[in-house]
Amino acid sequence: MHKLTSFRALVCVTALAVAYSLLPKVGAAAAEKSGRSGRPQAEGKTPAPLSWSGTWGASPVFPMGQEINNQTIRQFVRISCGGSSIRVRFSNETSPNPLVIGSAHLAVGAAGGGIKPGTDHKLTFGGGDSITVPPGAPALSDPVDMSVADLSTMAISIFVPRWTGLAVVHPSGNQTGYISKTGNYTGDEKIEGASLNKFRFFLTGVDVGGPQKTRATIVAFGDSITDGYGSTGDADKRWPDQLAERLNSQGQGRYGVINAGISGNRLLHDSPAAMFGPNALARFDRDVLSIPGLSHVIVLEGINDIGQAASFGVPEQTVSAKQITAALEQLIDRAHTRGVKVIGATLLPFEGTTFANYWSEVGERERQAVNDWIRNEAPFDGVIDFDKAVQDQAKPTWLKPEYDCGDHLHPNDAGYKAMADAIDLKLFD
Repeated sequence: MHKLTSFRALVCVTALAVAYSLLPKVGAAAAEKSGRSGRPQAEGKTPAPLSWSGTWGASPVFPMGQEINNQTIRQFVRISCGGSSIRVRFSNETSPNPLVIGSAHLAVGAAGGGIKPGTDHKLTFGGGDSITVPPGAPALSDPVDMSVADLSTMAISIFVPRWTGLAVVHPSGNQTGYISKTGNYTGDEKIEGASLNKFRFFLTGVDVGGPQKTRATIVAFGDSITDGYGSTGDADKRWPDQLAERLNSQGQGRYGVINAGISGNRLLHDSPAAMFGPNALARFDRDVLSIPGLSHVIVLEGINDIGQAASFGVPEQTVSAKQITAALEQLIDRAHTRGVKVIGATLLPFEGTTFANYWSEVGERERQAVNDWIRNEAPFDGVIDFDKAVQDQAKPTWLKPEYDCGDHLHPNDAGYKAMADAIDLKLFD
């Protein structure tokens, strides 16, 4: 009886071993044929790995805004540099609820919320049409073989089949988006009857790829002045947009430019409003150092650290110029550890601002001290003097009137152009 049982066990073990020995061969053959992107490859050829660079971005804030439930969202982005492949980054990083993406599509954008016929591509996630993104996590789509030109406007549509909770990840999108009535309209040329908005929902990045590393990425890291507050909507007139245009016009389209500005953002404190946070020190790794192809970061932060404590009535959050410069040194050290060059930008004039209690003589002295440090002492790899580029020569503590959006704090389109024009492109050589 024991001998028979042992014999049967031996037969079973041998059969399992034979079956198991076949699995790696089958798996390897399948992997070789499919390649990294899941597309069929020629027999005996291994696809070249793609080199990725960031070409568009928006930084997530704390949960806010409206909720989405069984609806389609279509959003438009203008990328900075093109490539032969493209992928999209979605974010559920600040939400306590799971995000279910039931379907997602990518296409070249057309006027009036439409997509250009013949350009629609379904996005997949690990080969599947849908994905559930857990709280606190991002999600990257699979690469799409799609040749996209520099400064192209792309349409990204997602169907969210279940309730999300507060769904806005970036409130100052400054670009018209479309939210459908109930249903999946991701592949439709136009979403009829959609409501309009200026927010970003779950969308935080677009990367472009190619067979070799031919591009690098510049991240503009800052507050509302980087985010483009006061610029014309749907016109791409923020200073990072206009920097991308300059790089392309001078044959330097190999650079992607990512806008990592959050309106109201501060270096050292989370602001009382959810739409202004998290603070710059907390989000630097996520919003800057994680960007593929990163070579340079331009830092323009600190004016809200000076102005918001009194404006929001939180005097315990008052900070000195020394505290601001110490925070900037933290960012420099963290970037240099990754081999990234850091370019410092001086703080813009803000006397006379219409935001109550935001400007003061004490605050002005702190701004001047920060700017002196940036110009003369800071261990930056380069400096951009935005202060001198937009100040009124007759009253240097004020914005030049023709560059003022009207609140004496934020530039208008012309002011943002002056900022972009003040950047020496040799800083990126």
